[in-house]
Amino acid sequence: MAKRNVKFIISYDGTRYQGWEHQPDTEWTVQGKIESVLSKLEGRDVEVIGAGRTDAGVHAKKMVANAFLETDLSETGIMDYVNRYLPEDIAVNEVRFASERFHSRYKAVGKTYRYTCYIGKSKPVFDRKYVYVLDKCPDVNAMEKAAKLLMGEHDFASFCANPRMKKSTVRLVDKIDISVKGEYLYLTFHGTGFLQHMVRILTGTLLEVGYHERTPESMTELINAKDRRLAGVTAPAQGLCLMEVEY
Repeated sequence: MAKRNVKFIISYDGTRYQGWEHQPDTEWTVQGKIESVLSKLEGRDVEVIGAGRTDAGVHAKKMVANAFLETDLSETGIMDYVNRYLPEDIAVNEVRFASERFHSRYKAVGKTYRYTCYIGKSKPVFDRKYVYVLDKCPDVNAMEKAAKLLMGEHDFASFCANPRMKKSTVRLVDKIDISVKGEYLYLTFHGTGFLQHMVRILTGTLLEVGYHERTPESMTELINAKDRRLAGVTAPAQGLCLMEVEY
């Protein structure tokens, strides 16, 4: 039977995984778990291509991936099989046969990430794995002023964790929305793509603005400096979630 390109939409709790990307020295990656199940289905090694590479501890609601399979199972049959053998913290929510040219990473035109902070007075017992607990609510107005200066197409080298990045660090971030709902502070980022730890560094920097440790106007200086050492701390992984990938 000819191979078919299969598109997957996947949710996962990244708490116990070393990120999305397959790594030779550990079985605890999301990509590795999915490849293991699909390889069992096919009776051969199967490569799964993801839309991005979420870091260790980062979660996803709608990660997109694709793989070429030879099975005669239907879309529903593939989804049922994969979910039967995947661990409980990874789920395939949708399976579709795609065109041969579809590539989950190269065809993506936009991504949305959401970072969640907890600003309540009590401990977030049931959300503790998915939020960054803050001691107090930062100045959201100051953060919004800084966010406006960060939006647009810029060289985000100051917000990249990889100092040896050989490819371009220019990215387009067209939306940074900051909102408070009850005991939660949400920072939502939308752009064409993001660098290593970029959303977490942007979050850490914006929180420093919110605590008046740096000014909103200093964002322009940070962008022009292209120096990671000058930007804010990297916010913890557990507060970050990949919400959607657009094509």
